[in-house]
Amino acid sequence: QTRPLRAPPSSQDKIPQQNSESAMAKPQVVVAPVLMSKLSVNAPEFYPSGYSSNYTESYEDGCEDYPTLSEYVQDFLNHLTEQPGSFETEIEQFAETLNGCVTTDDALQELVELIYQQATSIPNFSYMGARLCNYLSHHLTISPQSGNFRQLLLQRCRTEYEVKDQAAKGDEVTRKRFHAFVLFLGELYLNLEIKGTNGQVTRADILQVGLRELLNALFSNPMDDNLICAVKLLKLTGSVLEDAWKEKGKMDMEEIIQRIENVVLDANCSRDVKQMLLKLVELRSSNWGRVHATSTYREATPENDPNYFMNEPTFYTSDGVPFTAADPDTWMILMMRWTQR
Repeated sequence: QTRPLRAPPSSQDKIPQQNSESAMAKPQVVVAPVLMSKLSVNAPEFYPSGYSSNYTESYEDGCEDYPTLSEYVQDFLNHLTEQPGSFETEIEQFAETLNGCVTTDDALQELVELIYQQATSIPNFSYMGARLCNYLSHHLTISPQSGNFRQLLLQRCRTEYEVKDQAAKGDEVTRKRFHAFVLFLGELYLNLEIKGTNGQVTRADILQVGLRELLNALFSNPMDDNLICAVKLLKLTGSVLEDAWKEKGKMDMEEIIQRIENVVLDANCSRDVKQMLLKLVELRSSNWGRVHATSTYREATPENDPNYFMNEPTFYTSDGVPFTAADPDTWMILMMRWTQR
């Protein structure tokens, strides 16, 4: 018998054999090229867009470098709008400068108007504007016969307040301006402090009465934007207003909540607005989200604290079943298993 002839293997059929040393060879580590940074420690200081690096220098020089007082004040208001965090560090110098520049009735009236317009035309400035008004009401020394800063400010707010009924039913632009005024007045009520003769600090009662009437005007014209403004105002001041009314034995908040429920049932407002109103009623029923500690940690027991077990850690059995200290049966079973081990 002759063996069948086979063709010689081609070069493509050859399988290279690797020895054990090459198989155990470590992979090569590729070192990435180092990128050289072009940053320099001597580079000029970075400022975000819109920031004026020389503002502080010109501001510290006072209002003499400005053509008019209004330009100086407006520049500072715009600066606070862009950088609200600078309030604490720069408000004292600003007040000192005003004490040297605001020396007439007209100048004080102009100052009040500029701050009012900024606080009611820029939504994000209403809180800062209220803080600014509170500070200036205590630190401006000028007090002409027409009234000091706080009195002129309240007079300006009263001018807008007297047309509340017409504004609440006006066109969209009028209502938008009215809503800005309402929210600014709410911020003023929270931030404007009045010091009594004995040194006690109180809030302006006249603003409390005004906010109550503004809410009546908004709910009397239950358009969506009016109701949204009312919700914002109550979220902002509801807890403080209710506490103040309760101290006087008034039930104003109960009347407001009843009016809200009537609006939800009868008014032709949108579904989303009705949901906002219902959420507001729910917020008020939870004491405006405030939590008062009724007992200390040591006194808390399962009998007097319904949340006693909520702060306990959760454990798991060997079967993956969760249990807490509120499950005594599971606890006893697990303890028996541990003792048996």
